[in-house]
Amino acid sequence: MILPILSYFRKPYVLLLLLLINVPGTIYGFVWYWNQLKATPWYFTPFVPDSPTASLFFVFVLIAFLLKTNWPLFEALAGVTLIKYGIWAVVMNSSSVMAGAPLTSDIIMLNLSHAGMAIQALIYAPYFRIKPWHLIVALIWTVHNDIIDYVFGMFPWLSSGLMPYLSQIGYFTFWLGLFSVGCIYWLCLRKDRLQLSL
Repeated sequence: MILPILSYFRKPYVLLLLLLINVPGTIYGFVWYWNQLKATPWYFTPFVPDSPTASLFFVFVLIAFLLKTNWPLFEALAGVTLIKYGIWAVVMNSSSVMAGAPLTSDIIMLNLSHAGMAIQALIYAPYFRIKPWHLIVALIWTVHNDIIDYVFGMFPWLSSGLMPYLSQIGYFTFWLGLFSVGCIYWLCLRKDRLQLSL
């Protein structure tokens, strides 16, 4: 049952549709971070816009798929960061509401779009052709990003209701990154993994 569904997602018109969704979504994400980026030292800027960077990695993956090829380093980076920040944003947005922030249409839209990010990684993982060193690079990227965020204070702006829990958020984010690496390892590197061809 799962194979026909996953095979559907390799069709060119599906890949093109996802590209047409992810490109504007990525641009919107960078715009959303714009005020924070203006207040960020230039040498930290690559590590601040977490979610749009994740979707940008996936844009390159989709372009490669449309060209009937694989760019495995982008696949590793996209897979890990889509799962990590897709889940992270849903948890943080939902936690903000539980801490007293209003449940707005923006929060609902952000939760749906970020859940979609994580789902994309799971759907396309069987098409990835990642090698161990690609995943090691993605691991270094995500750990380094957490250090920049929670040691140097470049974490995404949070609602005031979550600021008292910043240490716990940093702890959660670090382990979520390792969980995401583990997911991609399980989906893309174990011997009996599901593999599909473009």
